[in-house]
Formats: sequence, C-alpha cells, structure tokens
Amino acid sequence: VSCERLFQPALRGRPVGVLSNNDGCVVARSDELKALGVAMGTPAHTLRTLVRQHDITLLSSN
Repeated sequence: VSCERLFQPALRGRPVGVLSNNDGCVVARSDELKALGVAMGTPAHTLRTLVRQHDITLLSSN
C-alpha cells in the first residue's frame, strides 16, 4: 500500500487495499482500511457495500 501511495499521492489518508492474484482477497491493507475492520484474506466480493460507503480503493496486485 505504501508503494502505491508513492506513485498515487491522492491515496494518502484514504482506505486502500491490495488484492491477491485474480483479485480474490485482500493481501495488504492501509491503516485506514484496518480501522474499518477489514481483515487479511477477506474475499473482495464481500466488500462491495463497504467500498461504496467508505470510498475504499482496491488495487490489483497484478
């Protein structure tokens, strides 16, 4: 997440997660995303509502 924030400064202070290969589950989380209760390994498809409510950015690791 910190690497993505270096290249995309607009992500600073926002909840950000990085997804596994094929975008299946969360493999890296920002502190803001952790504060929302998103655990490592959370399936991406279960986060749809939370993403809309909190303007979460999910990035592919590919």
